[in-house]
Amino acid sequence: MKALDELTFDNRFARLGDAFSTHVLPEPLDAPRLVVASDAAMALLDLDPAVAETPVFAELFGGHKLWAEAEPRAMVYSGHQFGGYTPQLGDGRGLLLGEVYNQAGEHWDLHLKGAGMTPYSRMGDGRAVLRSSIREFLASEALYALGIPSSRALCVIGSDTPVWREKQERGAMVLRLAHSHIRFGHFEYFYYTKKPEQQAELAEHVLNLHYPECREQPEPYLAMFREIVERNAEMIAKWQAYGFCHGVMNTDNMSILGITFDFGPFAFLDDFDAHFICNHSDHEGRYSFSNQVPIGQWNLSALAQALTPFISVDALKEALGLYLPLYQAHYLDLMRRRLGLTTAEDDDQPLVERLLKLMQNSGVDYTLFFRRLGDESAALAVARLRDDFVDLAGFDAWAEQYKARVARDGDYSEEQRRERMHAVNPLYILRNYLAQNAIAAAESGDYSEVRRLHEVLSKPFEEQAGMEQYAQRPPDWGKHLEISCSS
Repeated sequence: MKALDELTFDNRFARLGDAFSTHVLPEPLDAPRLVVASDAAMALLDLDPAVAETPVFAELFGGHKLWAEAEPRAMVYSGHQFGGYTPQLGDGRGLLLGEVYNQAGEHWDLHLKGAGMTPYSRMGDGRAVLRSSIREFLASEALYALGIPSSRALCVIGSDTPVWREKQERGAMVLRLAHSHIRFGHFEYFYYTKKPEQQAELAEHVLNLHYPECREQPEPYLAMFREIVERNAEMIAKWQAYGFCHGVMNTDNMSILGITFDFGPFAFLDDFDAHFICNHSDHEGRYSFSNQVPIGQWNLSALAQALTPFISVDALKEALGLYLPLYQAHYLDLMRRRLGLTTAEDDDQPLVERLLKLMQNSGVDYTLFFRRLGDESAALAVARLRDDFVDLAGFDAWAEQYKARVARDGDYSEEQRRERMHAVNPLYILRNYLAQNAIAAAESGDYSEVRRLHEVLSKPFEEQAGMEQYAQRPPDWGKHLEISCSS
């Protein structure tokens, strides 16, 4: 394990130069202190978890100190925001401190969010507040534990720095890790500003560093775009299967690697609601839960437009045509597994759709239903879950079809069924009210609940002794929290 001063930097994006980013130093936080750190994320950098408790850790990730080898840069990009194109965005409160490679040869961006003003702050103060930093930390690590592709979060650093939003809050920084923070919006920026040389340089950078296997294909850029399409189809299938709603699927928030990042007003479903809108500012419901699938395709189309200098329009359209079939295949495979099925039948999709409609009409808890469905045999489980539904006749009809489908799937013991289903159906998810409870305690100076919740969410499929309160349906107030983009 390494100490903090033993990290090895290789700042590949910074070497692209000033057309791609601007050198900016972090603005220090007042009285920086550790709120929470992820041992698992620290392991990606070969760091000893004990260093998180040292003063220099909070100083480094609170903006007071910097490695000599670090090259903090604010990245420039653009993007479509709620369907409208914004010509220039960029890192308005984040800095790419540098890229570190670990003993396994993996490169990781160190991206500090809440680091102060940059040339791209757009009238903002460049700060992040404690509540949004905690939410991003918890979401990053919770999605990873669920098996959903995501950026990672190393730590949250709190402070005494005053920050004004709707009221005065305290500033914080979250250190994010990813193999790259390049977005769809990077390609859009150079395409729409008509800078073909820089756009070609960016494309070569992404291809060489992140999709090198595509170099072996007859059309490397087309192969790269196909891979991006497939990764996004799989990521969004996992969002839908596990009830995750991102909330702000602008093209500047879409990773070129097909991972979830830029967490704002996200939410996991409590009661199943296909039309759920988690972003209080999304008045038209553009980024509602059910719209995430078509919006994913819309965003890929925007990226495709920016790639027309390298790939023919017909080839791009053909690659885009892969998105929905790939999404549907990934999603149905996940839902079969959530239902405890190991084989495929033609009527599986209608079986899933009928169940979700019944859940929607009855306000059934999405996560707990699937978990309880695997607690015992299919017959006993559906009998126990029946009382959660309003349309009893409809549920009884579905239950008969389900039991018959399970019987055709194979002869498994109750224990085998439980083990298989519990491995894919979490008991613990990051419900908004749990995050809010942790944030309220942290804003009073008590970080124990944030750390406890992080530990619980790091093992979402394992029943943990004494943690029953994290596996309950939310209280009524917890279902009506309003989360906006403000952070």
